[in-house]
Amino acid sequence: MQQKQTLQAVTMGCSKNRVDTEHILARAVSCYEVLPEDWDGGADCLLINTCGFIGDAKEESIQMILQAVERKKSGDYGQVVVFGCLSQRYSDEMPGLIPEVDAWFGARDFSPLLEYLGIKGQDDSRTGRLLTTPGHYAYLKISEGCDRRCAYCAIPFIRGRHVSVPMEELVAEAELLRDKGVRELIVIAQDTTYYGLDLYGERKLAELLERLSGIDGIEWIRIHYSYPDGFPRDVLDVMADNPKVCRYMDIPLQHISDKVLDMMHRHVDGAWTRALIKEMRERVPGVVLRTTMIVGHPGEGKKEFAELLEFAKEARFERLGAFTYSEEEGTYGAGHYKDTVRPAEKQRRLDELMTLQSGISLEFNRSRIGTEEKVIVDSFSDGVFVCRSEFESPEVDGEILVKYDPAAFEGSEPYSLVGEFMKVRITGADEYDLIGEVMDIL
Repeated sequence: MQQKQTLQAVTMGCSKNRVDTEHILARAVSCYEVLPEDWDGGADCLLINTCGFIGDAKEESIQMILQAVERKKSGDYGQVVVFGCLSQRYSDEMPGLIPEVDAWFGARDFSPLLEYLGIKGQDDSRTGRLLTTPGHYAYLKISEGCDRRCAYCAIPFIRGRHVSVPMEELVAEAELLRDKGVRELIVIAQDTTYYGLDLYGERKLAELLERLSGIDGIEWIRIHYSYPDGFPRDVLDVMADNPKVCRYMDIPLQHISDKVLDMMHRHVDGAWTRALIKEMRERVPGVVLRTTMIVGHPGEGKKEFAELLEFAKEARFERLGAFTYSEEEGTYGAGHYKDTVRPAEKQRRLDELMTLQSGISLEFNRSRIGTEEKVIVDSFSDGVFVCRSEFESPEVDGEILVKYDPAAFEGSEPYSLVGEFMKVRITGADEYDLIGEVMDIL
């Protein structure tokens, strides 16, 4: 029997890209021996899923490609194949810039890539996944593309218009993930709150959450990438009443200044944003809010940045990330605004905002000392369990560290507890991580 060729896939950028990679790998296992993403021993084919969102992300993808073609010259890789957002966005330029790459493919239609890889047969299911996350959690991408036209964002012309995945397919995919051992679903899209408008004529995220929560074995469902404009309030009812839906909301707001929000084409103003955050906290007591801000966007002067800082103090987001404005060719902002804020000033503003947020995060984490929380075990090493509660999402938030005590774990092998739930008491905290001690294995 002829030995299969080896295939390794590396995913750059966001979790939405990761899901794309996992769907492709699920098809590839019929033809290839699929190697782990962190494998360092070379492969017959290296598949790189790229990011093309902003400057830093593009640079990371390009550096990964350049490193790969250098290793190809030394024989580590037989082929280097690139797909995803970067090659979709720069399909005309990239092949000439890095000719050592064997083939380039986009991010919208994976059929040409599958054909190139020799993966034959009809794709009669969009639900297959070969997980590249730990086996107990997975991302569930509920739609593709975006109908928004934020002035700074290149996603709509990279990924195309918004297309929801039919609810039945998502439930079937979630059931298959459950059968693989997944216990936590992280619902993602370019805009999760837009889900259903194209298929059903109305926003259906709340109904989808209820359908997913009805799957035995799925214990946590959390929501990422929620757009504030038109936010469906019935989602808050589900979050407040359904114990499987984590009291955790990722809602990128980008700014609070009316002037900046208008120039961003966000379709909301500061007063509306403040009212939404207030309503979320009132209707879902104890909810943890994660947001993202952009500093240095056109229109942001000293006054507007000061307003952003004041809003961060006022709203006290438990999680807040930020990045500096990057002028992206093809966007409305690049064609209509001047990028007048100097890079050094952008960085200074970013540092000031994140220093402020560090103190807010520390205060929130310290407020949890003495509480008992249900956590899931993500990993175990050096005598310590790395865990998360419903208030921490993987890869982007902090962790809860629990020391292994054989007496407390009733002789259980520590590695067997990865993916299991525990009850822990929080005993310590810094601005990012927490310390806990085990109370019970659930």
